[in-house]
Amino acid sequence: MRRALVIGIDHYKGSPLNGCVNDAISIANLLEKNGDGSPNFAVQLLTSDTSETENAHVGEAISALFQGDADTAVLYFAGHGVIDDATNAGYICGSDARKGALGVTLSDVIAQANKAYPRIKSTIIILDSCQSGFAGEVQTLNSPAMSAIGTGVTILTACHREGTAAEGANHGLFTEFLIDGLSGSASDICGRITPAALYSHIDQTLGPWEQRPIYKANVQTFITLRQVSPKVPLEVLRRLPTYFPDPAYTFPLDPSFEPDRENVPDKYKQIPVNDDNVRVFKELQMMNRHGLIVPVDAEHMYYAAIESTGCRLSALGAHFRALAEMKRL
Repeated sequence: MRRALVIGIDHYKGSPLNGCVNDAISIANLLEKNGDGSPNFAVQLLTSDTSETENAHVGEAISALFQGDADTAVLYFAGHGVIDDATNAGYICGSDARKGALGVTLSDVIAQANKAYPRIKSTIIILDSCQSGFAGEVQTLNSPAMSAIGTGVTILTACHREGTAAEGANHGLFTEFLIDGLSGSASDICGRITPAALYSHIDQTLGPWEQRPIYKANVQTFITLRQVSPKVPLEVLRRLPTYFPDPAYTFPLDPSFEPDRENVPDKYKQIPVNDDNVRVFKELQMMNRHGLIVPVDAEHMYYAAIESTGCRLSALGAHFRALAEMKRL
């Protein structure tokens, strides 16, 4: 019940591109499987080196994507995009794009996505093309100042409506960061990768003088595009209420938690190491590395143990402790 249409077009007469086919192949490979190899999206891949990618074929494939029922539908497009100033219409361009037949209008893509709800509960449209930010500005007839993004629709584009989408050696600049995010860099503590997290990852990576991505959403449910290994194992996160009986609790530490006896001060060398404490300390250190807990009155967890202070939850840690207590992990 999760399907994706992934399109990459390099072969344009007179203005060929370099990297869009590679972009599409890489995105398709990532969307097909989660990080553990389990199936994710059923992907249809259209690339100009092996498939028909003229305007008509692109339009037909997009229409097919929005037919029938699905939990989630993804449209990814890498290729030329353009705005016709005479009509103020935005397009994604098939390989036969020309004056008078520029391609598939973004307004039509958005309209189909809007109409598909609630048969398709969530739609994510990702565009790596010039002037693609126009997709977030498609306006309603009754309210020209309001974007017509329907319920369940998310849009993530490489640039704003006046921007260009830069190409790299092997991938588009936007898609290069998108691939990095989908590979795991944009995952949360539990390994979930969402469109919002991808936008944040790309937005922070691009400098203020580079192209600026656009993100718009009208959603009411949490959407996960891909699942990778959690940064902290879920069984460890579920132990947070055990380690911290209440959110303000300070977990006491002492030298028995630290297994290193070679580099500790002499006065601690004779203190025995407790194997159970060492196991707990490794879990606490793991959660510290990902911002869930912080040492008390010490710069590092090592010193919190050696100096017998302790550790406490951060705001993020208190959030995950609550989720564990409510059995939502």
